[in-house]
Amino acid sequence: MKAIRRFTVRPVLPDPLQPLSGLARNLRWSWHTETRELFQAIDPGGRRAADSDPVRLLGAVSAGRLAELAQDQQFLHRLAEVSAALQEYLDGPRWYQEQLAQGAELPAAVAYFSPEFGVTAALPQYSGGLGILAGDHLKAASDLGVPLVGVGLLYRHGYFRQSLSRDGWQQEHYPLLDPNELPLTPVREADGTPSRVVLALPGGRSLHACIWQAQVGRVPLLLLDSDVEENAPGERDVTDRLYGGGSEHRLLQEMLLGIGGVRAVRSYCRLTGHAAPEVFHTNEGHAGFLGLERIRELSGTGLDFDSSVEAVRAGTVFTTHTPVPAGIDRFDRELIARHFGDDGELPGVGVERILQLGMETYPGGEPTLFNMAVMGLRLAQRANGVSTLHGAVSRKMFAGLWPGFDAAEVPITSVTNGVHAPTWVAPEIFGLRARYGGTPGRWDAAAGIPDREIWDLRRTLREQMVTEVRTRLAASWRTRGAEPAELGWIEGVLDPDVLTIGFARRVPSYKRLTLMLRDRDRLMELLLHPTRPIQIVVAGKAHPADDSGKRLVQELVRFSDDPRVRHRIVFLPDYGMAMAQKLYPGCDVWLNNPLRPLEACGTSGMKAALNGCLNLSVLDGWWDEWFEPDFGWAIPTADGSAMDEDRRDELEANALYELIEERVAPRFYDRGDDGLPGRWVEMVRRTVSTLGPKVLAGRMVREYVERLYAPAALAHRSLDAATARELADWKARVRAAWPRVAVDHVEAVAPSTVGGSAELGAMLGLRVRIALGALEPDDVEVQAVAGRVDAADSISDAQFFPLKPGGGQDLDGRWLYEGPLALDRTGPYGYTVRVLPAHPLLATSAELGLVALPTEATGDGAGLLMR
Repeated sequence: MKAIRRFTVRPVLPDPLQPLSGLARNLRWSWHTETRELFQAIDPGGRRAADSDPVRLLGAVSAGRLAELAQDQQFLHRLAEVSAALQEYLDGPRWYQEQLAQGAELPAAVAYFSPEFGVTAALPQYSGGLGILAGDHLKAASDLGVPLVGVGLLYRHGYFRQSLSRDGWQQEHYPLLDPNELPLTPVREADGTPSRVVLALPGGRSLHACIWQAQVGRVPLLLLDSDVEENAPGERDVTDRLYGGGSEHRLLQEMLLGIGGVRAVRSYCRLTGHAAPEVFHTNEGHAGFLGLERIRELSGTGLDFDSSVEAVRAGTVFTTHTPVPAGIDRFDRELIARHFGDDGELPGVGVERILQLGMETYPGGEPTLFNMAVMGLRLAQRANGVSTLHGAVSRKMFAGLWPGFDAAEVPITSVTNGVHAPTWVAPEIFGLRARYGGTPGRWDAAAGIPDREIWDLRRTLREQMVTEVRTRLAASWRTRGAEPAELGWIEGVLDPDVLTIGFARRVPSYKRLTLMLRDRDRLMELLLHPTRPIQIVVAGKAHPADDSGKRLVQELVRFSDDPRVRHRIVFLPDYGMAMAQKLYPGCDVWLNNPLRPLEACGTSGMKAALNGCLNLSVLDGWWDEWFEPDFGWAIPTADGSAMDEDRRDELEANALYELIEERVAPRFYDRGDDGLPGRWVEMVRRTVSTLGPKVLAGRMVREYVERLYAPAALAHRSLDAATARELADWKARVRAAWPRVAVDHVEAVAPSTVGGSAELGAMLGLRVRIALGALEPDDVEVQAVAGRVDAADSISDAQFFPLKPGGGQDLDGRWLYEGPLALDRTGPYGYTVRVLPAHPLLATSAELGLVALPTEATGDGAGLLMR
């Protein structure tokens, strides 16, 4: 008979072991070696503790074993030390508190919203890079003492578990997760009842959700769960699985995340005394509705809609993570309209006002669609991409929201992602660094480690990975229907002395999982080379609805099933955090070959680098920013050409083969008299010591604090109700008056010229007459924009020179502005003049998307050839 309900009966911890409960419930154990080792000592086999989590371990250990440990003085001493270390970690001042003590103006708290969080394999609430990044953000914030509150959803089926059919087709499984068996605790009201949030749905229905809390070091992570008795069956399934269901299902998930998430934060702060967030960070557009909930909150204080929008924008940061339009959620306007207004959420607020925040009302947009990223940008005064290149791509992608501005001036900056070293670096590497003076803050210690020790450790880690791969591969083949007698060959899969290349990530088409298969004969030659062979470990999941991605997986699997090469190339199903933590340290080279520039950042290569693995990658994402020949190899690309994708793939695959054959493999196998590949080891050393500090999540979070959170908190504090009204009124007045703002005349007091040329270092005086209509000079900024020009007179590498009022209005009501223009560059040179809105509370002059430029008939011509 099959049980209708499943639960765990936990033993009662003896008093001396009570601290184990607190250690198990704080996810710091997932990146703290001493805590993990303590729990592994509970289970002498070690396997159960290593593969699961302490909460499950404590639920499975026998009462007899606990009684034995309660008398073990050595274990109790270790327990006391680890518990004291956790308490010091939670209570002691860290970087953030040091900044406050030095007078820095920082937010009292930051709320960080994301649709997924990859904190640990024991809490499977992630699908890929976005969630892993969010988890690393929380952990680094905890290490730095940043008062962050994470907000997400609790998916009862997580993302999905992946297996393979006999013919290599991806199959999905959705095991039910019981929150009571996860490292979570329910958030409760003062009377002990579970805390709830409620959303209004059309037709008088409601969506209820309870709040679970995961403790990520110092950071609380709040997860909303709709599987509660108050909901009808349809509403109970809202949080059933990550990125599942149709449009309305996704919309309800995102309403619960954004609107319900803000309400959950308010409840948590009320119940615990945690500081109320001054800054709200929207990690991708999925959480964008949080802005609407905060508008609703402010409207309850008497602020009108426009003033509330200004107050919300001031304290909001929006991060976009994808340069792929298909990665952005877009909903039909009628679906949005049905869920808001008097019959849904935000009653009393006109639905049209809500729709205006997300509609694609710009050239090239689809005016009937509500775009979550567009709403995120319109409701955030500060926005960023996740690498320097991605920031540039995002500025072009969303330039329609700021008409009249070149893409370079679109107000989207970039903060390059980072990864949490204690989570991803093998303990053996930390141990080797520590023996030579390395600390969590010092990565340059690798410079003093002897070549022999580096190389021996690399081989040890490779050997550990080979063992792990064989275990997982055997399990995969048994799932595919193989009998044990068929699997003897697996003991010969991979070789701990062969150059090992790793490739593991999600499987959308732009990441090109199968580019390596473009010329199969050539790949076979590389795999089976008699003196310089390579071996490849591949893993990745395709989205359940992406059959094209599944076909790519099947193509790779079928190739790796070939008896001629199956000892040299393997595909491991069910890629996740636990597998990744074994792959990164054990690989020599990390391969990444996306279609440039569609990789926003690509943090898997960062994790590999921290483990001494060299990158072999297209210059995309973070690699475009920090590549140096000391750290690996850049795969040449043909992204600037007009060729079709098939031809492009052929060229780039050939470039990949040539790099491996002519540069990567020879360097790995080029051994000196001591038997060591000296040049390879030096690249490993430089990768760890020089590249390592750049790719750390601590660096990333500090940048967020200093460049985005702190300015957002100051803007939030500056915008009280009266100031928000004043700013909203000013923007409305400027927008109404802007059609009559114009550059009427430009004249130049030119330096001495010869044949239309001017001398380098000369000054050009400008006099400009501006029509401002109903505006005043204090409402605008007038600039000269100058730089090199091309054949079409387009200005590049522009410089901006402010022009000052030179008197009152003339008889025609125009205002005179004047100022100097320094001619500091040689070659073809040009300038123009523009008028921008100006207000002390604007984050950038492009914020309103308004600019007035001269017409071709304005002025006396502006082209100069500099000598």
